Amino acid sequence: MLTPIAKSWPSQWCVEANSLAIQVHGGYGYTRDYNVEQLYRDNRLNSIHEGTHAIHALDLLGRKVLIDGGRGLHLLLGKILDTTGQALALGDPLAGWATALASAAQRVEHTTLSLWKDGDPGAALPNATLYLEAVGHVVLAWIWLQQALAVHGKAGDFYDGKRLAARYFFHYDLPKTTPQFDLLDSGDRTTIDLDEKWL
Repeated sequence: MLTPIAKSWPSQWCVEANSLAIQVHGGYGYTRDYNVEQLYRDNRLNSIHEGTHAIHALDLLGRKVLIDGGRGLHLLLGKILDTTGQALALGDPLAGWATALASAAQRVEHTTLSLWKDGDPGAALPNATLYLEAVGHVVLAWIWLQQALAVHGKAGDFYDGKRLAARYFFHYDLPKTTPQFDLLDSGDRTTIDLDEKWL
């Protein structure tokens, strides 16, 4: 279930993180004066080797979520909700993050059912890459919540950094999934109605 996400999501977003790191150095960012240029070049290979987003997206939405009547998806969502349940008991900020993640997990289930409501691959799969990106963000939010649980109540720079990174993801990245799920749920046909003669 997680293979398409584990291969595709980091290959897209880790290179983006490296790109942003280069920008911190301004015009000198992509020079050998700073090691971020090497990190960018090394990480750029991931999106070439594993960045076949469309293939991974078709695998996720077209096969993985349907196998065994959706058993893998339900198992994943159940594990996410187990984690949110643990976090809810610890109060804010973890409880707030847990609430946001539980809501996003429900959107994954709702959107998956919505896309497959007619059982038509021609209607479900044209926006599979957007689906992969949104579900990937939900899975990463789950990972960040697990890390926040692991460092709860611990003091020190390392633990403070983990908490701040989790807060950033929940405040800046997870909310991006709402308009993505809205678009997927809308049944928009822009990608379906393209005529090859127009290209």
